[in-house]
Amino acid sequence: MNKNKKILTSSDISRKIVRIGHEIVENYSDISRIVLLGIHNRGVPIAQRLKFFIKDLTEIDVPMGSLDITFHRDDFRERLTMPEIKSTDINFNLDEKIVVLVDDVLFSGRTVRAALDEINSFGRPSIVALAVLIDRGHRELPIRADFVGKNIPTNDGEHVAVKLKESDTDEGVFLIFGDE
Repeated sequence: MNKNKKILTSSDISRKIVRIGHEIVENYSDISRIVLLGIHNRGVPIAQRLKFFIKDLTEIDVPMGSLDITFHRDDFRERLTMPEIKSTDINFNLDEKIVVLVDDVLFSGRTVRAALDEINSFGRPSIVALAVLIDRGHRELPIRADFVGKNIPTNDGEHVAVKLKESDTDEGVFLIFGDE
C-alpha cells in the first residue's frame, strides 16, 4: 500500500524560494549577468517565481528561459513510452552569463547532466550554478546543487513529489512510500 506524507506546504515552498532568491543575489555581485533556466516541468514555474522575487528585491528583471532535456537524457531510448516533448526557450545570449539552472528535485544528477548538454547548444556561460527546491541525495554523478531549498534524504522505495499550483491541483512537497 502506497502512502504519502506532506513534508512542505505551499507557504513552506514560498519561503524556500525566497531564501534561494536571497542566496543567489548575495552570491553574485553583478545581478545583471544572471539568467535563470528552468528545467521542464516544475523547474520552470520555480524559475518564474525566482525571477519575480529577484525583481522585487533588486529591481532587475533577470532573463528567464526553459530547457527541454528529453533528447539529452541517457535513458531516452530505454523508455517504453513516448516522452512528452516541451520546447527549449532561450531567447537571449548565454555567453559570459551566470546561468542559474533551476529544478524541483535533485536525485541522481542525470537530469542536470542532460541540462548541461542542452545549455552547451546555446552558448558558453561564464558560470553555471544549480538551484533546486529539494535535494534528496543518491547521486550517481559528481553533481551538487549550489542553492538548496531543503535536503530530504530518502531511502530505497521512497520518492519525492513536488506539486505546484501552476501545474497541479495541490501544492506541496510529498514523500511517497512505495511505487507511486
